[in-house]
Amino acid sequence: MVPERLRPVLDVADELARLFEAAGAQLYLVGGVVRDALLDQLSPESDLDFTTDALPSVTEQVLSSWADSIWTQGKRFGTIGAMKGGRRVEVTTHRAEEYEPGSRKPEVAFSTALEADLSRRDFTVNAMALSLPDLQLVDPFGGVDDLAARRLRTPLPAELSFMDDPLRMLRAARFIAGYGLQPGPELLEAVTRLRGRLDIVSDERVRDELDKLLVVPDPSEGLWFLVNTGLAEEFIPELPALALEQDPVHRHKDVLAHTIAVVQRARPDRVVRLAALFHDIGKPKTRSFGPGGTVSFHHHELVGARMTRDRMRALRYPVEDIERVSKLVELHLRFHTYAMGWTDSAVRRYVRDAGDLLEDLNELTRADCTTRNPLRAQALSQRMDELEARVAELRQREELAAIRPDLDGREVMSHLGIPPGRVVGRALAHLLELRLDEGPHSYEDAVRLLDEWWARQPESARE
Repeated sequence: MVPERLRPVLDVADELARLFEAAGAQLYLVGGVVRDALLDQLSPESDLDFTTDALPSVTEQVLSSWADSIWTQGKRFGTIGAMKGGRRVEVTTHRAEEYEPGSRKPEVAFSTALEADLSRRDFTVNAMALSLPDLQLVDPFGGVDDLAARRLRTPLPAELSFMDDPLRMLRAARFIAGYGLQPGPELLEAVTRLRGRLDIVSDERVRDELDKLLVVPDPSEGLWFLVNTGLAEEFIPELPALALEQDPVHRHKDVLAHTIAVVQRARPDRVVRLAALFHDIGKPKTRSFGPGGTVSFHHHELVGARMTRDRMRALRYPVEDIERVSKLVELHLRFHTYAMGWTDSAVRRYVRDAGDLLEDLNELTRADCTTRNPLRAQALSQRMDELEARVAELRQREELAAIRPDLDGREVMSHLGIPPGRVVGRALAHLLELRLDEGPHSYEDAVRLLDEWWARQPESARE
């Protein structure tokens, strides 16, 4: 009996299966679609993954006659991709793949046996297939039972599975967090022992898997798995390094526990969650002790922003991601510098510094409050509410999103009779500070303020 929740994908699957049948091949729906259907988490728009005993050349011919478009970049690995009616489809020839020692690329061997293909998949919950068009569930490794029991196991011995593709160790964190699966002793032992083998996996694949973990609704159990098995040491050593106490005298929660709590509290947006993960990584390098054993982390946000850039570059993140995340790390304490209240000047500077990251910065700031003191939590939340209200109020009067000096460079040069150069930049910087402090000025007032500044400049500073 096929679950009703699979029906939205069966029309596409059935049509394609009959084309493969006509070509003398068998087609199976496999992997995440089958798993998610059994969990009642299937999206009607899900991409469809199939496996077949047909060689890639046959698959290419069948898809070419059926799909709106195809791509063959993965053909040497047995995979042909296609788009049909807005739905993405991939068909892969039954295969077994493994990494040779020291290799970053898997060796691929095609097979005609479905069970051999399923045995080489990452986890039992992904090693299930639905034969087409007869709709028979193939589950040789007990994936259905493991889903019901919330177990995370590998089809083959865990050590062999992780030797085949070490990225599976990192992927385990996502399945633990995203599906609430519990890893067994064999899996934990294998990850702990083989964690160094992650080094042969490309930085880009590691990065992409980290991103997928961070955007599940609650990544915390997956992050603890990475730390407790030592796997985090292999690609993000700054994370386990946070396991130090914020206040050794009063035994406040350590920075690692706080960081994982902040990630969990932040909305599942990739950039915000990355900023939450990195926001305190500067603390170990900046920790200092004062009288009575008090501890401080002066300028950890600046140190952390530099460390964030270095780690994200190592993981091959795009430049735009690096700049956005590191800026959020650098600014994550800015809210707390305005403890005396939100003047117009303070609001303008906060909005100017945050730029288009304002909403993300506010989200990170709210998530960063993990105190168990309800009064303190309420006070911080109220202050953020006040800030957002002040921003909205000031936006009605001013163009906060584009704060700039009231005169431009051309007007400054024309009025003062000076050529382009550093003096113009200094004049504009002064006018910008006045704009931030006092709000917008009329042209006449801006010229008067420029003249007052100019009159204070010594002759040596006018060149």
